[in-house]
Amino acid sequence: MVDITAASDFMATHARLLDRRRFDVVVHGAPPDGALAALAAHRNPDGGYGWGLEPDLRATESQPGPALHAFEVFEDIAPATSPGALELCDWLESVTLPDGGLPFALPVGSEAGCAPFWANADPTQSSLQITAVVASVAQRVAAHDSDVARHPWLARATDYCLETIAAKADDWFAMELAFSVQLLDIVGDARPEAAEVLVRLGERVPASGLVPVTGGSEGEAMRPLDFAPLPSGPARQLFDPDTIATDLERLANGQEGDGGWRVDFANYSPAAELEWRGHMTVRAVSILKSNGRL
Repeated sequence: MVDITAASDFMATHARLLDRRRFDVVVHGAPPDGALAALAAHRNPDGGYGWGLEPDLRATESQPGPALHAFEVFEDIAPATSPGALELCDWLESVTLPDGGLPFALPVGSEAGCAPFWANADPTQSSLQITAVVASVAQRVAAHDSDVARHPWLARATDYCLETIAAKADDWFAMELAFSVQLLDIVGDARPEAAEVLVRLGERVPASGLVPVTGGSEGEAMRPLDFAPLPSGPARQLFDPDTIATDLERLANGQEGDGGWRVDFANYSPAAELEWRGHMTVRAVSILKSNGRL
């Protein structure tokens, strides 16, 4: 059983303002204004986001990684919308590569507090991993925001992902696999070809749903809820209901004595370690709520 009071106390004691405001929206149905105001502190004049919105990327410049977290806020506030979501799509279109994919990261001015995989990314090479996860959350925003739904960037990014997933061979990184399944899960109704691709990709996901992250921390892995966090999508068909129930129980039991949750991957600054815990706590309660566990 999740202790929401303890989780709320944890957020007040440890979390950054943005995640406190998100928690208030997700758990208590607070108006979106506070979360949007806190998100705006990470926004750049170009319409993108930086300034540590991705905890392990402390650089100020707008980046695809922080775009993911901005879309998470725009998803939280549904059915409300924000013009910032459309502006973010415009920015993403401006940095999309010719094949329709996003680079894993753009050059940073300062590497202080930045994980090496962000700071050393190749800005000329499209990344299925980052494009799929950004597009999947953007597609969830598009379900209630028509401006995002009809933006050309989202169509281009989705096309890139579907084509790249269908053509990809055996060298799947765990996160790349999980985020690709998430995207196929959310676009199934609008893109009929996604159903067949999802079935084929599902053959690469073990029945347990446990896919270790190569090169990650000890015990770091993608789990069933990383592939299929939403209860109504076709990705749930990749798993036995008992497997999902067990993973929901694992997530609920992950609440620690101080009321918060932890991530299972390495952090790259003291600020990031705290911020990831707040972010993970919002994610945990959001998934549990959407699955009827709160």
